[in-house]
Amino acid sequence: MHKRSIVLVDANVIIECHRASAWTALAGGYSVQTTDVCVSETQTGHQNRDFQQHIDPEQLRQSLDAVHTVSNRDYASLEMSRSDLPELDDGERSLWAHALTRTDSHWLFCGPDNASLRCGIMLGYREQLSSLEGILLDVGHRCSTPLRRHYTRRWHERKTSELTLDCSGAW
Repeated sequence: MHKRSIVLVDANVIIECHRASAWTALAGGYSVQTTDVCVSETQTGHQNRDFQQHIDPEQLRQSLDAVHTVSNRDYASLEMSRSDLPELDDGERSLWAHALTRTDSHWLFCGPDNASLRCGIMLGYREQLSSLEGILLDVGHRCSTPLRRHYTRRWHERKTSELTLDCSGAW
């Protein structure tokens, strides 16, 4: 993908970027977008995070290129797309419901949750799934604070291959 392509991110990616001091690199290299539900999720669980991981919601909204509101119709379209989709948390569900409304093809989906990756594969978007590390390396950013394992390219490639094989029986 080229710089300024759209990257859809879930709350976990936003939090990890802030923890690893990589948010500026991500937002500067890509058109980063999310949903209002994911923004809300970045504000929960503060008591379990270090101070550096606290994210000001207004600053976050200003740094994003778009924060999408997902309609009931969008959620229904996701639910109707396949009857066997995995159970997603609210943020991931909103992000996938938004992704299905997109008419452009130049976007990536960045979120390390197993259910979310499985959902993307089942919906036919395996090529749009990307690791946070891969996206950051694409813009020339190497984190001085190492990313957690499930944000790395190696973990992502192994997990998407495993899930693709697992899901192939569901088709």
